[in-house]
Amino acid sequence: MKVFKCFIDFTKEEKWLNEMSHKGYKFTNKSLGYKFKRITPKDVIYKIDYRNFKSNKDFIDYCTLFEDSGWKHIYGSKSSGKQYFEKTSPNSQEDIFSDNLSKASRYKRASNIWLSSSMSYLALLFIFINTGAINFEAFINPKSLYYTPGLWNKTGINFWKSFLFETPFALSRGFIWLIFPIFISFYFYFIYKSNKLYKKTINQN
Repeated sequence: MKVFKCFIDFTKEEKWLNEMSHKGYKFTNKSLGYKFKRITPKDVIYKIDYRNFKSNKDFIDYCTLFEDSGWKHIYGSKSSGKQYFEKTSPNSQEDIFSDNLSKASRYKRASNIWLSSSMSYLALLFIFINTGAINFEAFINPKSLYYTPGLWNKTGINFWKSFLFETPFALSRGFIWLIFPIFISFYFYFIYKSNKLYKKTINQN
């Protein structure tokens, strides 16, 4: 079973995964959605960290450290950011974090990654603007995006065939660059929420 959801709050995500297990759905991996397999309903404790690693060795050492502490690495790679763990030993601690600071730091790491990504998209946007790759005239004269000769002189079915065929290409030529400000806006929202959750977690009793 696959479920599509988006979380910024890791604690809420952990709680949801725990509840899914209680309903009989065990989390297996996350690729364009959360993937679950059917199991006998049981209580499973999941915890999420957020880390990227420069080498596979560092990543393996990180996973091994948790395995030795009774937490099995369920999903994540050295560059995926989110790392998912399942408690496997009844003798291990109830959390993978020793204090509020270490728990809150995952939000700071996530925020830094999103800031870096937003700056990359912002740089690309400025490059496209400075090189004239963005056609601002399209907002005023959308017809300029259509290259089919004599398109606007056609009538009836011939016009609609040509118009509908070229429209996806015209929109791509004129407005594909809008994905950059959209992504940048999303990233800044994620940064804001992450920093807010960082402060909230730090101040938890």
